[in-house]
Amino acid sequence: MRTEISTAAAFVTRLLRAAGGIGEEQLRCFRECLQEALREHYKHHWFPLVPSRGSGYRCIRINHKMDPLIGKAAGMIGLSHERLFQLLPSELTLWVDPFEVSYRIGEDGSICVLYENPQPGGKTTKPLESRTSCKEEWRTGRSSPSKNYNMMTVSS
Repeated sequence: MRTEISTAAAFVTRLLRAAGGIGEEQLRCFRECLQEALREHYKHHWFPLVPSRGSGYRCIRINHKMDPLIGKAAGMIGLSHERLFQLLPSELTLWVDPFEVSYRIGEDGSICVLYENPQPGGKTTKPLESRTSCKEEWRTGRSSPSKNYNMMTVSS
């Protein structure tokens, strides 16, 4: 759980850093606060033997409403929800599951994998998509990409 939470918090922190206007000390504090909030929130909702169980509960979501965990961490460094909406994509979904962290920017954006580790005793999956294209997607847009419905699937 530690690696997945660290990956998710680092990703949101990178989005804030890329937007600019927040000092490194504030970003460090934000990341630590978000990690702690996620650890506490996921404490009884982490199921490595059935990774999809609890996935909806662990989903971090911004869509016309700020995710409460991001909002809580931002409040600890003095950032308002209004300022967060200016800095972060208007539509962001971040899935934090055992062995995988992935995100989507926009309702119709591609799902990009940030972290993937094979399950113990499970098959190793092939890389799903070039990480470069996913990185470019989060750097360039703050709203929904065009409706091209690029969906990646994982089979076992």
